[in-house]
Amino acid sequence: MTEENGEDRAFVTKDIPLVISKYAWPITGVAAVIITGLVIFFSMGNYEHVAKGGRFVGPDKCKQCHQEQYASWKKTRMANSFEVLRPGQKTQEKQMAGLDPDRDYTHDANCLPCHTTGYGLVGGFVSIEETPEMAGVSCEACHGHGGAYVKTVMDPKKPTFSTAVARSAGLVYPPTENICRQCHNERSPFVGMDYKFTYNERVKLGTHEHYHLKYEHGR
Repeated sequence: MTEENGEDRAFVTKDIPLVISKYAWPITGVAAVIITGLVIFFSMGNYEHVAKGGRFVGPDKCKQCHQEQYASWKKTRMANSFEVLRPGQKTQEKQMAGLDPDRDYTHDANCLPCHTTGYGLVGGFVSIEETPEMAGVSCEACHGHGGAYVKTVMDPKKPTFSTAVARSAGLVYPPTENICRQCHNERSPFVGMDYKFTYNERVKLGTHEHYHLKYEHGR
């Protein structure tokens, strides 16, 4: 190759325009969205990076001070609501709702929010294998996650705390109708679209006995 030909080739190369595929920008945009979504997903799933105040602590922590309530709760439908998801349980009810009574629903994400406590939240139910203590509808489902007030405001060493202080820290007492309606509504497969939830009647069913507390906590 002569020097002249080399110069000609260099000249021609500089004149070739940079061609970008019309699909490049859409593909880049989609990739960016996917990457952002993955970052958010794994960040939310990393429980160790979330403040302790937002954690569920489990019914065993409540049991330490409220043994009578705990024993009563263990016998309720709320405490045993997870068992409904097992194959062969509530056969007739499942058939009437169009569900397969022989199917295992214990890992069904559509069912777990209302048959466990804290599903998808920090310290809450993950699976029956990993967090069996959070199966069923337990204390914190009605009274709010205990990470902010258990053994802080509610300190067994200082049992005369004010209920108002505990409420301000996150305790839900008494439980509200809106909490119940998150699951007791027409979206449940076991009821029809004309379902009516009468709070004053239903709140007396399926919940634990209310015993007189050892300490008066004021208002």
